[in-house]
Amino acid sequence: MYTVKLLINLVEHHIILTYCLIFLGLVFEGEFVLITTGILAHLGALNFGFALGFIYLGGFCKTLLGYQIGKIIGDKWGEIKFLKYIKKRVSVIMPRFKQKPFWSIFISKFIMGANHIVIIFSGYLKIDYKKYLKAEISSTLIWAPLLLSIGYFFGYTALHVSREISRFSLIILVLIIGFIVFDKFIGWLYELFEEFYDLE
Repeated sequence: MYTVKLLINLVEHHIILTYCLIFLGLVFEGEFVLITTGILAHLGALNFGFALGFIYLGGFCKTLLGYQIGKIIGDKWGEIKFLKYIKKRVSVIMPRFKQKPFWSIFISKFIMGANHIVIIFSGYLKIDYKKYLKAEISSTLIWAPLLLSIGYFFGYTALHVSREISRFSLIILVLIIGFIVFDKFIGWLYELFEEFYDLE
């Protein structure tokens, strides 16, 4: 029977690769990387503070890279289908993006799947760079430790139920599905609020 010790040993033997994956994961994804990092930090395979540093570094790179990608897309390709999709997606989630870019960018960080699109769209629309950076950095400073702590809690909860790796993984999966459902519900409530507020 394999226990979580196997996972801890695997991470510890590939610690540099793990931190590189955390960095890259933050650039291209976000939520699941943070939650997984929190779980591994609880197990003792990763240092919480050191992992948070890599998370902030990856998040900052995503902030800079995403804006520049959006800017390049806007300058070179103008009105292509992908941009129409981005415009539609952002206008559904953030109907007042142009009027209140700071709050739209800030809030998008907490809606799963929205932040990447909003970051690219910010560059495409050439939103004031200082305002963009302020919104992104301030939201990341809250978002990163929050999700890292959620992962830490998930690891704590699953470990108290079982140390056997298959049961531990199953409990983590159930907790992550619950988190996704909760996040989607909050996103739906926010969209509803935006729609209602827009009608007034």
